[in-house]
Amino acid sequence: MSEPLAQLQTRLAYAFRNARLLEQAVTHPSFLQDQPDAESNQRLEFLGDAVLQLVLTDALFQLFPGEREGLLSKRRAALANGPCLSQLARGLGLDAALRLGASEESTGGRGRAAALEDAFEALVGAVYLDSDLATVRRVVLAVYGDLPARLAATEETDNPKGRLQELVQPVHGNDALRYEVLRVAGEDHARKYEVAVFLRDRQLGTGLGSSKKLAEEAAARVGLETLKRD
Repeated sequence: MSEPLAQLQTRLAYAFRNARLLEQAVTHPSFLQDQPDAESNQRLEFLGDAVLQLVLTDALFQLFPGEREGLLSKRRAALANGPCLSQLARGLGLDAALRLGASEESTGGRGRAAALEDAFEALVGAVYLDSDLATVRRVVLAVYGDLPARLAATEETDNPKGRLQELVQPVHGNDALRYEVLRVAGEDHARKYEVAVFLRDRQLGTGLGSSKKLAEEAAARVGLETLKRD
C-alpha cells in the first residue's frame, strides 16, 4: 500500500479490511485511460452520497430537536456541499492519495475541488461497504468534528438575511423584519450606505456597505448577534 493511502487511513482513524475498496475510492475516472482494468470511484461515490446524507440527517435530527424540516435541510446542505467536502478531503490528505490519469495529473486534477468532493463521497461509501452503518457514522462524524462549530463557520458568510428571517419567522411571522436606509454618503462612484434592520419597532442593528444589499447583510449580521445575546 502506498504511503498516501496509509496516511489516509491514519487520519481517518479506520483501517480497511479490504484494501481494494480504498484503492477504488481514490481512483479518478481518468486513471482508466492508462489502466483500463481498474475500477473508478463513480459507483462508490453514488453509494457514499446516500450514506453521507443519512449520517448527517440523523446527526442533525438528534442535535437540533424540534427544529423545522426546512432549516434542517439547509444545515445538511451546508455540511454536504462542494466546498465543505473538498475542505474535509484536503484535511484527510485525499488530494495526495488520488489515482489520476497522466493527462489529468498534468493539468492540475489533483487539486480540483470536484475530484476531491467525489473522492470524499466514494471514501464514505467504501467505509460503509467495508464495515457497517454504525462504524461509518462514527468515522464520518469524527472527520466533521464539532458539527455546531463547523456549521457556524459555514454559515458565517452564508446569507445572513436569510438566517435572520429563519430565526424570526417562527415567532413573529413572515413580515416582522424590515430594512431601512438611514444614510447615503459619498460620490456616485463611491457610495456608502448605512442601513438599519428592525424587528417590528425594535432596531436590532445597523450596517455599512458600498451597496444597499451589502449594508443590509451587514445589518443582518449585527441583528443575529443581538438576538443571540437575548
